[in-house]
Amino acid sequence: MDIRIADLESPEVLALLREHLASLAPTAPAESRHALDLGGFRSPDVTFWGIWDGSVLAGFGALKQLTAAHVEVKSMRTAASHLRQGVASRMLRHLVREAVARGYSRLSLETGSMAFFEPARRLYASFGFVPCPPFDSYKADPNSVFMTMQLTGSAPGGSSRPKPLHDSAAPDR
Repeated sequence: MDIRIADLESPEVLALLREHLASLAPTAPAESRHALDLGGFRSPDVTFWGIWDGSVLAGFGALKQLTAAHVEVKSMRTAASHLRQGVASRMLRHLVREAVARGYSRLSLETGSMAFFEPARRLYASFGFVPCPPFDSYKADPNSVFMTMQLTGSAPGGSSRPKPLHDSAAPDR
């Protein structure tokens, strides 16, 4: 599988983005859904990657710069045809490495608190993300879970060594 910056006008990207947004609609009230739409992905502070299995779009993910030191994982999605094939792990590994390579020291994310998002929360925890208070412009919300990790340099070959951020203000979960 090949991960590369994706063309936001590609029919495959547009179709998977529509599927992504439609699947989130029933999970929470509109004010609690924080996925970016096409316009959000076009923002200059966002970089959007696709993961391709040959000519098939297997998934996508993005990073959004919050500050010079802090970046957010945005809108990761695996195509239904590629579920449970390691796509999300590959994309998240890529996003962590990219954040390290760009010199960020903190990587955070917001995801849902509902059962629908349990696989995502388990994936993030397996990478070293830990619960944290709301960050950037987010507000406390029972429909959201906030997670973060401290990034600590890069190992030879470009692999990152993420270290969880143990924030005493973070709730136990």
